[in-house]
Amino acid sequence: MEKTWNNKAWFMVLPVLLLVAFSAVIPLMTVVNYSVQDTFGNNQFFWAGTEWFDEILHSERFHASLGRNLIFSFIILAIEIPLGIVIALNMPRKGWGVPVCLVLMALPLLIPWNVVGTIWQVFGRTDIGLLGHTLESLGINYNYVQNPMHAWFTVIIMDIWHWTSLVVLLCYAGLVSIPDAFYQAAKIDGASRWAVFRYIQLPKMNRVLLIAVLLRFMDSFMIYTEPFVVTGGGPGNSTTFLSIDLVKMAVGQFDLGPAAAMSIIYFLIILLMSWVFYTIMTNYDAER
Repeated sequence: MEKTWNNKAWFMVLPVLLLVAFSAVIPLMTVVNYSVQDTFGNNQFFWAGTEWFDEILHSERFHASLGRNLIFSFIILAIEIPLGIVIALNMPRKGWGVPVCLVLMALPLLIPWNVVGTIWQVFGRTDIGLLGHTLESLGINYNYVQNPMHAWFTVIIMDIWHWTSLVVLLCYAGLVSIPDAFYQAAKIDGASRWAVFRYIQLPKMNRVLLIAVLLRFMDSFMIYTEPFVVTGGGPGNSTTFLSIDLVKMAVGQFDLGPAAAMSIIYFLIILLMSWVFYTIMTNYDAER
């Protein structure tokens, strides 16, 4: 018996396809078009080929921004993933404390990125900010506007405060899905706290940890609004990540060709790194 094909179903998804084409595909094709051409204004374009890609890939400015991005993402993952797991393990599973903890964890995620940057911009000031004034009173000459290390410290702490909650909520979702029978069996066998975590809790969190690592890597690697509001990429270029450098090149200098090429390289790096993370973690899960 032949299967009946109902092509009318395509009309149901056609609005979504058009929306995606308008919001993603068309801008992407525009960027690709700019990346292989040069313009001197008046909508006059000249073929440049791979000139801009070669210029970006051999640019010390690009390598410096990429290095800062990789270091920042590594620090963020190294802190937020373990911290999120620890907080999730210590959250209550039953009782009135559950909704209270969930609401408190969700609050930072509800704040817009530009507002987060503004909050920490004020929070770090030594005259009216709680963090800056406290460090100043302790004898620490804290100034995130002039000291690159202090700027990095402020941006990292700000990101940890803003996004650790996402890791916590994902890990907590994996923990609450574990049946009580697992814990009862472990208690009967006399398993230690570490054994319960290693053989029961961690395997149940593998999937959500994969999502957490991928989301936090992509978000931290694409970070723009928060450091731009707090430090503007400074002092100097100490917190000028790829996203900030890209905006400076495209909007500030109006170098559309190099900026388009840089944005494509930026996208491919994120895609490649996310694929590497996904492959490594899924293969490790399969081996287990």
